[in-house]
Amino acid sequence: MTTRHFGAPVRRNEDATLLTGQATFVADVRLESMLHAAVLRADVAHGVLGAVDTSAARRMPGIVAVFTAEDLGEQWAPFPLLVPPPPIAGLTFNTATHVPLARDRVRHVGEPIAVVVATDRYLAEDALAEIVVEVEPLPVVADIEGALSADATLLHPHLGSNLAAHAVQQKGDYEHAYSRADHVVSRRFVYDRGTSVALETRGVVASWDAQSSELTVWDTTQAPIPIRNALAARFGLLESQVRVIAPFIGGGFGPKVMFYPEEVLIPWISMRLGRPVRWIEDRQEAFFATTQERGQVHEAELALASNGTILGARDVFLHDTGAYAPYGLTVPINTQCTLLGPYRVPAYYSEFRVVFTNRPIVTPIRGAGRQHGVFVMERLLDFAARDLGLDPVEIRRRNYLRPDEFPHNHQIYFQDSAPLRYDSGNYLPALEKAADMIGYAEFGARKSRARSEGRRLGVGIVSYVEGTGIGPYEGVRITVDPSGRVRLATGVGTQGQGHFTSFAQIAADHLGVAVEDVMVSTGDTRHFGWGTGTFASRGAVVVGSACEGAARAVRRKILALAGELLEVAEDDLRLAGGRVHVAGIPERGFDLGELAVRANPLRGAVKPGTEPGLEATSYFAPDMGSTASGVHAMVVEVDAETGFVDILEYAVVHDCGRVINPMIVEGQVQGGVAQGIGNAFYEHLDFDEEGQLLNASLMDYLIPTATVMPKIEVAHMETPSPLNPLGVKGVGEAGAIPVAAAFAQAVEDALSDAGVEIREIPLSPERVFELIQRADAEEGP
Repeated sequence: MTTRHFGAPVRRNEDATLLTGQATFVADVRLESMLHAAVLRADVAHGVLGAVDTSAARRMPGIVAVFTAEDLGEQWAPFPLLVPPPPIAGLTFNTATHVPLARDRVRHVGEPIAVVVATDRYLAEDALAEIVVEVEPLPVVADIEGALSADATLLHPHLGSNLAAHAVQQKGDYEHAYSRADHVVSRRFVYDRGTSVALETRGVVASWDAQSSELTVWDTTQAPIPIRNALAARFGLLESQVRVIAPFIGGGFGPKVMFYPEEVLIPWISMRLGRPVRWIEDRQEAFFATTQERGQVHEAELALASNGTILGARDVFLHDTGAYAPYGLTVPINTQCTLLGPYRVPAYYSEFRVVFTNRPIVTPIRGAGRQHGVFVMERLLDFAARDLGLDPVEIRRRNYLRPDEFPHNHQIYFQDSAPLRYDSGNYLPALEKAADMIGYAEFGARKSRARSEGRRLGVGIVSYVEGTGIGPYEGVRITVDPSGRVRLATGVGTQGQGHFTSFAQIAADHLGVAVEDVMVSTGDTRHFGWGTGTFASRGAVVVGSACEGAARAVRRKILALAGELLEVAEDDLRLAGGRVHVAGIPERGFDLGELAVRANPLRGAVKPGTEPGLEATSYFAPDMGSTASGVHAMVVEVDAETGFVDILEYAVVHDCGRVINPMIVEGQVQGGVAQGIGNAFYEHLDFDEEGQLLNASLMDYLIPTATVMPKIEVAHMETPSPLNPLGVKGVGEAGAIPVAAAFAQAVEDALSDAGVEIREIPLSPERVFELIQRADAEEGP
């Protein structure tokens, strides 16, 4: 087979639908006699919940129903733990998951208490104001470091502590490494909270058809099949009676893989009332009701030889899980594992404690804890390089794993409960390429010229790895339609990753059709009912490999049937242009549509050992994740008078194995960088000591806009993964992961004469200005 589409910058199949307004999002779903729901949420962070008086709300015009926890009956139950923790020796893990509606106690601002259902959303919102809720306030646990103090109020008294988990993972002997080190650098790092701010907020539309006993749910979920399975189990239905559709989704970024109260409440209400029900989260709700990420405090150190070689690393950190811990330990374990980076670390001790606080729930957001680990390691290397008189690029070069050291076993568990093994990598060429793209060798002279002009320039260059393409599995069904076009169905949802094109490229190459003739269906459990979801940069790896398997199987069926009908050997057949024909005789063959008709005999029986149609289903289950990697570099200019930072240049060298579509990969990287810049300099959730969020609007929560985004240059390296038939690795989160580390290094470099040291993220112009003033004060007159 000659590859024609794999590796080419093919235009996205889905763009015409999206750009002409033809795409369906959950908020576009309109059904006859549809009702509208609004959710009453807690306005205090912690308290004992007393009476919830809904009588006045029920009497209002247009109000159909009001539901509280008491109305749910047997449907009131804590949600299941979504991701069990890995089998870490000595692990402490205290389970406390969220509930559909609060009962007895509220544990964070925004926790749902009641649902109003009305003939329109405006009436439902008005009725919320008429519900009277009695809450006896309790002391608030708003400080991650104070959550475990002896006098801290317990969020979950039955646990006896605010400790959600405690885990230690280690390899080698760090104490021995420390004892023989020539230099040890240690620092405290703080990485504070942010949120995903997806363009489309969450939403659910549910319709129960009593006549057919079928429940249909439109949901902004990244995991439609698990949602279907959970709803069927919860409502006592067959899975075939529940259809979950995840249509086009305006950004997922991780939080939409969660199982939220509204995903149970809205279908249950539809079944209860016998009418379709619609709930769309408003923007302010999203700041409280959609999960968040980031809050960690680290005490870390790096032991080195005098030449800068790493002997060992130690990291002890606290992780804020919010009021509940439904997503297991994915985020802190990602931090723990990703800290090791692309480096040779002979000894490693990592310990974390996960704590409950009276803040919204924490689950993965693009990067999912990896940012924290990269920030800690890259900052330690920067400080070590300065202490030892080494260039930041050189200290990284000296510690990279070599290509002949793969596969590399780090001897600790990754988030998927498999050992952390790097399958492949070649890090030094990426570093050299990024340094060249940013003009690193000449930057010293450039910086000096700028300083003589009163300008402060700085450069940052950092490395990272990302575990991608984890299991458990995904599947794909490919069918040649009698029209001659190809149908491809998979259970994962799509939130802008280019699935409709990348998957089509893989199938098109094997079946000899145009990419635009492959019709891809994602996220509809009626079309494909087995799989897990879109998360952990796994679509291209896991679904792409299933596409490869299904396409190969359909190709074999095409060649077998055509060979039989044409009475030629299969090796003498060619697939191209939507036809199968004899080599050298293009007129002797069949259009694929015609062959599809012949594959479905209306007379005679299907022969033993065969099946009708040109169709095949394939599944792919990786034994372990594939390891992507890369280097980010940037040049910034800092205004010392205002603290504002302007990113002048940004370069990314990314290795995601074999690239299916470089244009899509570049888009994914650029989008990730944009979120990373927001995480580094703009976005910060500001909570007060009572657990109240002070900037829950886009007027106050800053996100980067096109006016501050730099031009991002992207270069590709290809180190094929040996773990899947395509040789691909994931890319969806890579752009976001190392940005904060590169940003901190570059700003610090720009302010090197001021003695500023950056050990926290996010920054802001105000915070940069404060750091400059503090450094000046410490230096003295």
